[in-house]
Amino acid sequence: MHYVGYAPLAAAVSNAGGIGLITALTQKSAEDLRAEIVKCKKLTSKPFGVNLTLLPALTPPDYPAFAKVVEEEMEGGQLRLIETAGHVKGLAPFVEQFKSAGAYVIHKCVAVRHAKTAQRLGVDAISMDGFDCAGHPGEYDIGNWVLFAIAARQLDIPFVASGGCADGKQLAAALALGAEGMNMGTRWMATAEAPIHQKVKQALVDGDENSTALVMRTMRNTERVYRNKAAEAVLELEKEHPGDFSKIAHLVKGDNYRKVFQETGDLEDGVWSAGTVMGLIDDIPTCQELTDRIISEAEEIIQGRLQDMVTA
Repeated sequence: MHYVGYAPLAAAVSNAGGIGLITALTQKSAEDLRAEIVKCKKLTSKPFGVNLTLLPALTPPDYPAFAKVVEEEMEGGQLRLIETAGHVKGLAPFVEQFKSAGAYVIHKCVAVRHAKTAQRLGVDAISMDGFDCAGHPGEYDIGNWVLFAIAARQLDIPFVASGGCADGKQLAAALALGAEGMNMGTRWMATAEAPIHQKVKQALVDGDENSTALVMRTMRNTERVYRNKAAEAVLELEKEHPGDFSKIAHLVKGDNYRKVFQETGDLEDGVWSAGTVMGLIDDIPTCQELTDRIISEAEEIIQGRLQDMVTA
């Protein structure tokens, strides 16, 4: 949720009954992250979490400093859920640090074998991220229908369904497949409280399941993004220069997200992540309205339609 996961949205999700997450690496520094966490504490009395994504980079962020701030701000118990993501290499020290401070650590994975590694490293739960997701779906192209069923068979710790999630039918299906709940990204972007440009929110409503593109496949760093002129240009450049990141860097740099989401609302201004779940987004409700709708629909299916099938 780069340049989306700020305190106002995290607090709104938590106030609605979910667990909102602040995106650590959206902040420029560890102290900026601390300020955002403090802000979230003022906006909600409910539990919330922080996402810390571990990615290789030529100039990596100061991960230890970010982790230290998260650890220090856990005092009081309101901040307790820590979502880690990215490569499991180097994950162990952070899991140990967060767990020692009393955190519940959930690691996001796109493959069950990675989830099993994270399980061995001591995480408490897994967010299984299927091929439907926005952002980085990995290189395995395994859809949720199979991925979640395998996770239920092979994992000894809980998992939540992630990728392409938006409504109560999916929540009921995720529970049936063995998940403990579901994780949403793109769907939260199309809410009243999401701190992004209204044009982006409307684009998610207007788009459908065919409105995404997969870029950076030739670099084995696949990203699912909103299909626009910039994404099409990236795909053409990848055909001409497969594996050469320098040819597309100006189109996929992170600052494009900030400009589109926070400033211009120009949907064509560089690539930005969005999921196939656009096909299920028809409006821009409040987080409370969306949460209530999802829970109500899931309960109706479980207690109504499915129960009727059992007793028929």
